Amino acid sequence: MELISSSPEETQKIGKAIGKLLTSGDIVCLYGDLGSGKTCLAQGIIKGLDVAEDKYLRSPTFTLINQYKGRMPVCHLDLYRLDNLYEIQNIGVEEHLYGDEVIIIEWAERLKELLPEKRVNIHISTIDINTRKFTILSPDNRFESLL
Repeated sequence: MELISSSPEETQKIGKAIGKLLTSGDIVCLYGDLGSGKTCLAQGIIKGLDVAEDKYLRSPTFTLINQYKGRMPVCHLDLYRLDNLYEIQNIGVEEHLYGDEVIIIEWAERLKELLPEKRVNIHISTIDINTRKFTILSPDNRFESLL
């Protein structure tokens, strides 16, 4: 499924709609170049999970793992600063991958060897300065309602 956003506000709305459809134990993997909108989308997802606005997603690159309380526990991983799988394993990522919390992973390609097959993959492509294309791949059809 593909969606187009023409502004950061639309990207957050798409993220919020995705967040409302997530359930306990879901893993959302975000892929895209630097500046493509991964953090903006993650902010929307976290809003859709009912995390209080004063608690959600600030400067995630400076903190590798952020945890939040919404309608279910949420864990946001930003792997941008990590260079290899050994570093990722050392921060305890694996303990989050198989729990009941919703996991949102930016730069998920750095974790590919550890990712479970059942996950939501969102590939973000930059079309122009404001426009992004989101390709959502999931093991079920629950995101079709976003269209």
